[in-house]
Amino acid sequence: MVTECNIDKLELQEYNEKKVIADFNGGKITSDGGGILLREVENRFKIIKDFSKCFTDYRNEEKIEHTMEELLAQRIFAIALGYEDINDHDRIRNDNLLAMLVGKKDPTGKDRKRDRDNGKALAGSSTLNRLEFIPEQGAEENRYKKITADFEKIEDFFINKFIECEKTVPKEIILDFDATDDPLHGNQEGKFFHGYYMNYCYLPLYVFCGEQLLVAKLRNSNIDASAGTVEILKKIIPIIRKSWTEVRIIIRGDSGFCREEIMKWCEENKVDYIFGLAKNSRLVEFIKEELDKACEEHKSTGKPARIYKEFLYATLRTWSCERRVVGKAEYLSKGSNPRFVVSSISSDEYDSAKLYENLYCARGEMENRIKEQQLDLFADRTSTSLMRSNQLRLWFSSVAYMLISMLRRIGLKGTEMETAQCGTIRVRLLKIGALLKFSVRRILLMFAEGFPLVKTFEKALNNLRLIPIQLE
Repeated sequence: MVTECNIDKLELQEYNEKKVIADFNGGKITSDGGGILLREVENRFKIIKDFSKCFTDYRNEEKIEHTMEELLAQRIFAIALGYEDINDHDRIRNDNLLAMLVGKKDPTGKDRKRDRDNGKALAGSSTLNRLEFIPEQGAEENRYKKITADFEKIEDFFINKFIECEKTVPKEIILDFDATDDPLHGNQEGKFFHGYYMNYCYLPLYVFCGEQLLVAKLRNSNIDASAGTVEILKKIIPIIRKSWTEVRIIIRGDSGFCREEIMKWCEENKVDYIFGLAKNSRLVEFIKEELDKACEEHKSTGKPARIYKEFLYATLRTWSCERRVVGKAEYLSKGSNPRFVVSSISSDEYDSAKLYENLYCARGEMENRIKEQQLDLFADRTSTSLMRSNQLRLWFSSVAYMLISMLRRIGLKGTEMETAQCGTIRVRLLKIGALLKFSVRRILLMFAEGFPLVKTFEKALNNLRLIPIQLE
């Protein structure tokens, strides 16, 4: 006979000879109380609202209970709060605070049409699943999938939002380009084995300007890391210059982006660049004397030694002209470590050391942004069978990143968390236990008394209040 267990009551270890009983019937309690700060961000910057304008909904308005914008908001807010799977929504659809973030008129769900949905204000996993598997065309005639997305509009959305969120016109911006691996574990469309990463993966391309995301493009991995860069430049540079006519633009990337077509396009369109340059025997020969000196210095001091040298250089076949190259002749305990960069920036503006150490090495910060996308916001959750739906998942993650990044840039400015990673912000600031009480006139959120970052929370809210709410 199978033992029947009561899952409503959980008996835990005794405490001081008293029974300890737990259940999940505490009422309208949320574990994501700090998520209300994301609602403050959305009300002021309309990130999800503007993102939803890239989608078209062909459903009958009289027969739907969740608008397209609400579905997108539910999916994106949930990702920001740590719920990467659609299946999670079968449980968190009961969360009244998430319903408030989404903008439900009745976050308690008492206004639902069907009895089985009563008390569940949000959509279930099956409804959200249709949002991701939207057809490329023919949505109007499709019986089940009547929402479609304009991918070109979505690409423009990220660029335009970047410009819109800059309140002052910058004199100079640096656009960081980088590719990374997105490991695959199934038979996804576009799956290829990548020799460098030694796995089956996608090869998404990211473009950031500081913390702000401009491009998140999912690609097959059987291509060069820089593939599509010129096309992206042709798209984003005119949009930026249309709003900021005098801004100086610098493109930065590792040696995977040191390609003739990219450098030539930048030179022809008055865009500066700095790229890593893969070492070869000819380049090493240029700094042989400096390497010998660095070796002698290391032996005498026992510390890392580096000497910089710049020179004009062109490849034997691929480059159309000579370009400024800076070589770093470095000697470490493990031996010589020569490194090179190529740039259009003159030595009058940046000498060799500053060009390499201050300008080029700063690109490493972009790698932290990519880690946030993949480790904290599940950008690598590309497990559907289709490339199109996986690209949408990447964009959902990207919009979630924009929300938390804006909270960090604006709300957490001047606090101990102004440089915190997205995952740290979620765990320490958004994951707050809160009891919700609803009445005719107000909604009361009662946060946990033991929350240690009360002052940080208050500072974030006050900083956001300085930004006026955008009216409809």
